[in-house]
Amino acid sequence: MIETLTHLDLSPFVLSFKLAGVTTLLLFFVSLPFAWYLSQSRSKTKPFMEALTALPMVLPPSVLGFYFLMIFNQIELNFTFTGLVIASCLYSFPFMVQPLQGGFESLNKNMLEASYLAGKSKFKTLLFVALPNIKPALLTALIITFSHTIGEFGVILMIGGSIPGETKVASIAIYEMVEIMDYSSAHIYSLIMLLISFVVLLSVYVFTHSQKRVGGFH
Repeated sequence: MIETLTHLDLSPFVLSFKLAGVTTLLLFFVSLPFAWYLSQSRSKTKPFMEALTALPMVLPPSVLGFYFLMIFNQIELNFTFTGLVIASCLYSFPFMVQPLQGGFESLNKNMLEASYLAGKSKFKTLLFVALPNIKPALLTALIITFSHTIGEFGVILMIGGSIPGETKVASIAIYEMVEIMDYSSAHIYSLIMLLISFVVLLSVYVFTHSQKRVGGFH
């Protein structure tokens, strides 16, 4: 075990964090206006858009991976980090949108109306009124999206394969270790992933409960 720790290759974890960070950042800027629109919309197409947004949550990763593989092959994005980012953004989209939308829908409508009556535009109301008042939902969206991207396996395997330094993330590394029956290394990698996931979830719950205690949970 000690020898395994000495020769532990951390590059898959570095790549996993890089992928999760880029994906979370991109999704935040894309999802914020979309979640705001859904929360305020009364359009008859809203259920259709919500269903389409949530689709990656119920589709098997192999189905999404197959279609990504076919599409990305036409634009030479298979087995590239850029391809992983695009696929991760599409696959993790609902994990960012739904908490934000829920947070916006829980806001006091009178507060929003007061902002409009004060002459603030919808954009300024979103940034300076709505967003600061959904901190627990915002944190949940960011952390769940980040952790979900780190843990993704099926889609990543299908379109990225296992290219060291390019597409070989931690989940792929664990899979390969199990394949060659290197259970000692797989155990260490899995334990690291387990600890990361626990810390991520713990931070969400601690923050949420602290907001409730100070009366800041909207």
